[in-house]
Amino acid sequence: MFSLESITTLVQDWLNKTFSPNLALFFEFVIVGVLAIALFAGLGLVLVIMERKVAAWIQIRLGPNRVGPKGMFQSLADTVKLIMKEGLTPDGADKFLFNLAPFIVMMVAMLVLAPIGFAKGFHIWDINIGVLYVSAISSVSVIGILMAGWASNNKYSLLGAMRSGAQMVSYELSVGLSVLSIIVLTGSLGINDIVLSQQNGWWIFKGHIPAIISFVIFIIAVTAETNRAPFDLAEAESELTAGFHTEYSGMKFALFFLAEYINIFIVCAIGATLFLGGWMPFHIGNWEAFNHIMDYIPSFLWFFGKTFFLIFLIMWVRWTFPRLRVDQLLNLEWKYLLPISMFNLILMTLVAIKGWHF
Repeated sequence: MFSLESITTLVQDWLNKTFSPNLALFFEFVIVGVLAIALFAGLGLVLVIMERKVAAWIQIRLGPNRVGPKGMFQSLADTVKLIMKEGLTPDGADKFLFNLAPFIVMMVAMLVLAPIGFAKGFHIWDINIGVLYVSAISSVSVIGILMAGWASNNKYSLLGAMRSGAQMVSYELSVGLSVLSIIVLTGSLGINDIVLSQQNGWWIFKGHIPAIISFVIFIIAVTAETNRAPFDLAEAESELTAGFHTEYSGMKFALFFLAEYINIFIVCAIGATLFLGGWMPFHIGNWEAFNHIMDYIPSFLWFFGKTFFLIFLIMWVRWTFPRLRVDQLLNLEWKYLLPISMFNLILMTLVAIKGWHF
């Protein structure tokens, strides 16, 4: 199987030969930081134009078609516009917290990126509790949103932030239980271990009906946790203008806007890793010839292909269903998804103990 591990090993060996150990480690951090920022910038451009094209496709229209070939440079034009716009701070706002909030949200997104395996042997930090790390760090982003709503000195922003906080904390429970069902099957919290456990088949196929239920609940819950329609009550335009980021403009607004799409990528990357094998090719049991052919496709193409498939699925949901009311949103979690998730976790535990999975 094609691996990027040789590239990382080559860079590390060159740095260790050229510089002292401490300086080599520093330059490794710099390279990782630059690559992470470049990935974020690239994903922002790609996902925004993808969102607009998917919306146009579903609504039977053209979408962006003026800037660049087929409108592909529209995201770049929007970025230039946001860079040139003046950043304003409202009177009465807590200036320090108001300016800090968008950076908190972006920093959380960058930290969550660390244990995700983008290809075979290509990840920032192969920690043996990667799933626990992702769950813990991603929970901090709600602090940035609450900070933005409160510091804006705007009742609509505060109400939007409170809604967003309640929504994110509620749906984290279903996400966590869906993730636990896969951990029960693999017996490990390490993301690399979870990927390797799917060498002879992805868990969505090997885990029978409980794995499919976990996958469906995971997609619904992460759609709500990232404040995506039809669960975007935090920024319901008809009642809360833009929600918690109403008072933001220029690059500070752009950071919130970018963080939303980065979070979509991250949750879809986690979903692809847990249920669809991550960078692991599509293998079927002992079909050696078929599996060998699948191994010719580079591992990073498998990872990004699965991740963008899930992103497309979430975008499809956004442009298909109308927005829920806030009471419907919370009822869906507490009365339906959470009890189903708890029962499904017990069922998955039984499957794992009895060895009924493939």
